[in-house]
Amino acid sequence: MNIHLDLDCYFVSAERTRYPFLKDKNVVVVKGSDNRIFSNVKKDGVMLGDTGAFNSVLEFKNKQHNNVLGAWRDEYIDKEGNVHGIVIAKSYEAKKYGIKTGTPLKEALYMCPNLLIIKSDHLFYQELSQKLKKYLEFKIPVLEQYSIDEFFGDLNGWIKDEDTQEFIEKLRDDIMEKFDLPISIGASKSKWIAKLLTDEAKPYSALALRQDQVYKYTDDIDVNEFPGVGQAISKKLEIHRIKILGELRTKPSLLYSYGKTGVQLYKRICGTDNERVIAYSDRRGIGISRNFKAILNRNELYRRVLILARYLSFTISKLSLNPTSYFFKIRYEYGSKNSQSISHNRLFNEKFLIDLSKDMIKKLDNHVTHKIHYIGISASNFSNAHNQKTFSLIDFEKDTKFKALNEKLLKIRDKYGVDIIRYGSELNIRS
Repeated sequence: MNIHLDLDCYFVSAERTRYPFLKDKNVVVVKGSDNRIFSNVKKDGVMLGDTGAFNSVLEFKNKQHNNVLGAWRDEYIDKEGNVHGIVIAKSYEAKKYGIKTGTPLKEALYMCPNLLIIKSDHLFYQELSQKLKKYLEFKIPVLEQYSIDEFFGDLNGWIKDEDTQEFIEKLRDDIMEKFDLPISIGASKSKWIAKLLTDEAKPYSALALRQDQVYKYTDDIDVNEFPGVGQAISKKLEIHRIKILGELRTKPSLLYSYGKTGVQLYKRICGTDNERVIAYSDRRGIGISRNFKAILNRNELYRRVLILARYLSFTISKLSLNPTSYFFKIRYEYGSKNSQSISHNRLFNEKFLIDLSKDMIKKLDNHVTHKIHYIGISASNFSNAHNQKTFSLIDFEKDTKFKALNEKLLKIRDKYGVDIIRYGSELNIRS
């Protein structure tokens, strides 16, 4: 069987491992506008190892704070007394009050009495996740990290199907004993049915289903709960009054109309996809983004674009990646946004990314009288042995020189920190 492991309310559970007094309390973990990256103060950045195909690999250490429960006030309450920040994780106790992921902190404080608020610490969450992964690799022959708090495992040939329930219950309990982390585990022939089981049976559950039990157990589950059913498919199913998986299984043509992707999704829903657990998946994309207090000054905006591009360049160079596709996005103060992808078969270097980022953000900024509060830059479609690209001959000589400079910068920044070498224009802060 294949199994899916999903840590229960992970960020809250992680905080409870170091602050046990949070257990059984109404707790939320909150994230706001992290503007440290734009400041001139020394930042303690840490490069992480293999954190999964999409997870961040560069995180900042949080400053030590004597008052754990009061640390959020410095960042999420402004001079006028307004509360900022959003909830990115909530305990099951807080969830009962209607608090969801994405709920503004200001609203959460009204919704839930005695709410305990913890400032997010993503470096800690990543490091703890990696420790758990190393442990799981000794317990499960083939392990795939799906996200910071989710894993797939392949038990075929290792554990008999009839012994799977006992195995996953023991594994769940061992993880709790060793890491103090509650986790739910689902098991099925299909990795996606296994994921559905953990989503439905949380918290702290362990459930293994034989293939002949899948339909009976999952027929009445809402179609929107199945991983892979997005907005477009959901709207189509709503038009055809398909609400539960049992109904969808009798109408394969509704998914087949989406071609290969639809056929694959239908097989997943039936538990007959036979998709393998992949022990290692090449990184498919990497990016950096920040929300911040809305600004109108475009010189300050471009300064921030430069900083984000420099950090992303460092990470790309550190991982020895050569992206050929890039994505840029901005959001304005009152909800409007603009984004665009672009492809370049260039030998990657920092100057190229900085210049491209500035040009693309200027191109996307078609409301110059509006304030901007978000910038996002990402890279993908990496050139490697399996995906070879022919680089532009026109720019190759120039790019080769800048790449050589990149390698020298990487050695210095690797030793002394990513901010040891910066550009002069980064230091002129104007809001």
